[in-house]
Amino acid sequence: MTISERLFKIMEKERVSVSELSTRTGISKQTIYDWRKKNTNPGADKIMILCEALRITPQELLAGKPEEEDDTAKVPIEDMQADIDGIAYDMAKQVIGMTESQKKRMLAYMAMLMNIKD
Repeated sequence: MTISERLFKIMEKERVSVSELSTRTGISKQTIYDWRKKNTNPGADKIMILCEALRITPQELLAGKPEEEDDTAKVPIEDMQADIDGIAYDMAKQVIGMTESQKKRMLAYMAMLMNIKD
């Protein structure tokens, strides 16, 4: 399922019309209609706006999965250093200082990177 298909499925479930989504996001109705008609996906710059308007996580929109509870977040970062490589450890340290909004944006960006074909 594409991102745009998932978007319209969520809109239907939440009973959000194109007009209402346009009002909530500031994205033109024509752009939203184009995502459905042309089966194109919203750009990266629109993902967080859509997620905030629909009160969903980027993971729900991009991958179709609700964000899972992660018990590793409760483990001190220093205790994880032996389990992950140097770059991942450095990334984890940076994430700790982020706001919730920044963390959600980072997850969305990472999800998009994972879907890019080499």
